[in-house]
Amino acid sequence: MSVKMVLLYILKVLGVIVGIIVLYGLMAYLLPFIEISAKDDGEKKEIPIYIYTNGVHTDIVMPVKNDMQDWCTKIPFANTKSKKTDYNYIGVGWGDKGFYLDTPTWADLKFSTAFKAAFWLGESAMHCTYYKTMTEADDCKIIMISRSQYKNLVQFVNDKFDKDQNGNFILIPTNAVYSDNDAFYDAQGKYSFLYTCNTWSNDALKAAGQKAAFWTPTDAGIFQHYK
Repeated sequence: MSVKMVLLYILKVLGVIVGIIVLYGLMAYLLPFIEISAKDDGEKKEIPIYIYTNGVHTDIVMPVKNDMQDWCTKIPFANTKSKKTDYNYIGVGWGDKGFYLDTPTWADLKFSTAFKAAFWLGESAMHCTYYKTMTEADDCKIIMISRSQYKNLVQFVNDKFDKDQNGNFILIPTNAVYSDNDAFYDAQGKYSFLYTCNTWSNDALKAAGQKAAFWTPTDAGIFQHYK
């Protein structure tokens, strides 16, 4: 193979890579503007949930306990550092295990971690955080949903957890928690640049019949529909 052919091959490969990056950028910018409208099931909207972002990724926040679901039986308070039992809400987010456990800040991000996460090579985890109160703000929006919608949301969230032979969520033993009120659990699925933590939260809203982006890899793609 001549030098000219090698150079042409390299240029073609680079062209394909640049094309994919440009296409992804366009999709990530444009598709979130397409809104999936909320579905009115005719039932009373009596259960509060929240969509919350830390500035990078989003969590779905639900009541710790009501007559439909008791999350503390599946995600025990004892698995947090504080071990307190007076929390009223639980936030659940899905994401790449390497990002969660090995990247406490962006400064700690390694190329290997980002590469594995982007291309389906890493494992996933559920990040579960207990809260005493929730305050509405630009980063936290309340959504009132019906009992049927909450049932669908609970099923969606529950199905993403890995479970042992007895059906219990599998705790990830680690000191890489963010505070004294959170814990990590093994999860189903593979994180990628096409299915991120925010894509999962967006799909959770769809499962609950709420407003959502057609598709989004970012938290902004969700929150623009809740201004």
